[in-house]
Amino acid sequence: MLSIGALAKRTGTKVQTIRYYEQIGLMPEPGRTIGGQRRYGDGELDRLAFIRHARQLGFSLEAIRELMELADNPECPCAQIDAVAQRQLRGVEARIARLEALRTELRRMVSECGQGKVADCRVLEVLRDHEECLSDHGRDGA
Repeated sequence: MLSIGALAKRTGTKVQTIRYYEQIGLMPEPGRTIGGQRRYGDGELDRLAFIRHARQLGFSLEAIRELMELADNPECPCAQIDAVAQRQLRGVEARIARLEALRTELRRMVSECGQGKVADCRVLEVLRDHEECLSDHGRDGA
């Protein structure tokens, strides 16, 4: 059996995060010693490692909850789990596309910089053009 500190160390997770996962129901309430200290077994260790790895892959807590509920039902079709992973993949691909567009714009700004005076700086000119940014990306700044 592991204390919360030992569980945190073994998984690279902060103690506060483990407590939070317990509060929101991602982790079960642990057993306790007579003195009231939390004690965790291999099941909790595996579950926390699963959550941590899913978070590293960018899954939301709700998606992780969904995956764990599906995983707890061995008769569940794998297609349901695959659908959650597909949603995550689409989100990652959309973020990559936004980052590539950002890289292109930053490269263009830097390449157009004449290395002259601040008054003629293309980088500052582009950054000051708020209306162009709002019309290109919508009013929410996305």
